[in-house]
Amino acid sequence: MRLGNKNWFFGIILTIIIFTASFILFWPGGVSKHKPISNFEKPTRIHFSHSMYFEENATLGFSSPQEVTKACINCHPKSAENVMKTSHWTWLRSSKSSRKEASILTIGKKNLINNFCINVTGNWPSCTKCHAGYGWEDHSFDFKKSENVDCLICHDWTGTYTKDLAGMPSKDVNLLAVARGVGYPKRDNCGMCHFSGGGGMAVKHGDLDDSLINAVEKVDVHMGKHKMLCIDCHKTKDHLVPGTAFSVSIEEKNQVDCSNCHQENVHKNERINAHTKSIACQTCHIPNYAKRTPTKMTWDWSKAGDLNRKESIHEYLKIKGEFTYAMNLKPEYYWFNLKVDRYLQGDKIEPGKMNNINYPQGNKNDKNAKIWPFKIHKATQPYDKKLNILLPVVTSGEGGYWKEFNWDKAIRLGAKENKSEYSGEYGFTDTQMFWPLSHMVSSAKDSLSCNDCHGNSSRMDWKSLGYDNDPAIIGGRDLSNVKGK
Repeated sequence: MRLGNKNWFFGIILTIIIFTASFILFWPGGVSKHKPISNFEKPTRIHFSHSMYFEENATLGFSSPQEVTKACINCHPKSAENVMKTSHWTWLRSSKSSRKEASILTIGKKNLINNFCINVTGNWPSCTKCHAGYGWEDHSFDFKKSENVDCLICHDWTGTYTKDLAGMPSKDVNLLAVARGVGYPKRDNCGMCHFSGGGGMAVKHGDLDDSLINAVEKVDVHMGKHKMLCIDCHKTKDHLVPGTAFSVSIEEKNQVDCSNCHQENVHKNERINAHTKSIACQTCHIPNYAKRTPTKMTWDWSKAGDLNRKESIHEYLKIKGEFTYAMNLKPEYYWFNLKVDRYLQGDKIEPGKMNNINYPQGNKNDKNAKIWPFKIHKATQPYDKKLNILLPVVTSGEGGYWKEFNWDKAIRLGAKENKSEYSGEYGFTDTQMFWPLSHMVSSAKDSLSCNDCHGNSSRMDWKSLGYDNDPAIIGGRDLSNVKGK
């Protein structure tokens, strides 16, 4: 009797084990066949001390930054040449155009209008503080002169190197000390320009700011928990840094992608894996941006020039106008096929309406599109009231708006420098720029869950994304019937 009871007890235990194992293995949320980072190669970082090549002698020094570059080229003869082929140097790149009138466009930061500081041409000394070179003050800058390449901005390890007008080192920089202390690029090297684009910390990017320099896991799992550097994802060869800024590009080119390290079917739950055909990894893994530092969300140039208004760097500056900043924000979501419809100088706008400067392309019926998270920056900026075009403006320097607070004069100078039209009548119109988010990635435990996107509390506007109702109710898109490759 006892033996029978014992066999009965073990039989129940064995049945439970078999049932549980089958449930785990064959349920859609079963064990994944892939490791999450099966493609990840642990980076090999080698720092070679350069101090032995530059004597630490009070009488020895460099009279100009170009002399430092010449010293670098002596041992690295192709480095400057390689840099000069990149968009970090040219501020341009060639892209395929979706427009019928031009098959190839050469565009970039150098010749495009944005809705932050508006334009580079005519404002070089201020804008080119972040150029990877020395002395870009006007149209005459020699892009073929190798000694004008700035090696130190990307390789300084002393933490003392800063740049001033036209990209020249600040006067108090000890060039010898910096040359002795160079190494591979760290986060603060990249961040010197990319964290402060647009004239201040976190102005342009909502997912790039100085909280990433010593990031904790809550800010960015890659940089915090795994101690990764920018160059671990943006793996550079011959000084060409992969990655596409869709603020100045119209298509994916030399892009960095999550799949460089992660397998496509990365999740244990196959239902979540199925989402990756229509949802970008960033959508779930960047639930919030500007996590620790406020980012600029609006900029109203029409309010500039008020002598009686109190100034505040996050609210109002006489030379720039009115701003709003915010932090720890939910992204906005759009279909995105890694192409944008970019506003080019001379394109017509619609006054009184919101005008898009770099609208993301793609929709529910585009097989190449996925739902992506975005920061959207809205601005009020000058336009031509007769021609209905956005206007370039000279802000800094002689005759610039910041000197004389005369919009008409600043616009006339901007038109001359940019070889663009101006009727003589200006106004202000609303614009918006779209910034896809790829940094400040959260770990799995802090990423979005089902109820964040589906149900009554959904953060998604499913109708604007092309659905009649929540896809959890009506089903997702049928990829067999949509356009694309």
